[in-house]
Amino acid sequence: MPNAFISKLESFEPLHADDRAWLISISNRTREVGADQDLISEGDNPENVLLILDGFAMRYKLTSTGRRQIFAYLIPGDFCDLHVALLKTMDHSIGTLSPCRVAYLSPSIVLEMTERRPALTRALWMCSLVDGATLREWLVNLGQRSAPHRISHLFCELHERMKAVGLTDDGSFELPLTQSELSDTMGLSVVHVNRSLKELREAGLVSLRNERILIPNVQRLKDYSDFDPSYLHLRWPNPGRDVSAK
Repeated sequence: MPNAFISKLESFEPLHADDRAWLISISNRTREVGADQDLISEGDNPENVLLILDGFAMRYKLTSTGRRQIFAYLIPGDFCDLHVALLKTMDHSIGTLSPCRVAYLSPSIVLEMTERRPALTRALWMCSLVDGATLREWLVNLGQRSAPHRISHLFCELHERMKAVGLTDDGSFELPLTQSELSDTMGLSVVHVNRSLKELREAGLVSLRNERILIPNVQRLKDYSDFDPSYLHLRWPNPGRDVSAK
């Protein structure tokens, strides 16, 4: 299996062999974390930058009444937050959605990345810029699209991101999300999410089973959801085997 961290960075910037070797060496300090665990909680003072190597995680906030809003999904290769070393306290929480393997990077490692390795610095800047662009796209999705189109747009985005790190196979990829989690992401009731997923299944656009999603025709789903992947700014050939969008 390709190293998702390296694959993600190389989707933005070609890396030298010594940079790739260094990235492998720094991501060896890992910990296995079970599903439904907070990696960082709102109000924490983080000591390390966390990197997801395997599994799914989320960024979220809770209201004073305990209602949850999920506003980002983290997949293999994603930093939990590259800027946490600069923050005194976290303004949101990061939790696992499935069992995860997480690397812990010290601020000194991040400093070496940004001060001594220019190709990595450019790739990290792109990661940060794409995070902002993705959040803007999510705001449009929530405010301007119908429920089935919101959900299908998210599926298209996750397909492109997973494909970029080599984790799709003919339109299929891991998707360990419950209807409750989709509800907290899309601002919909669980009943509305269930109805929308049924509509997508009956139209032959997606199939969901055993924490995986299959998109039989990726381009058809993109057309349905009005999905334009340009906000993800993926520039380089991906290492995946996915040929479904051809």
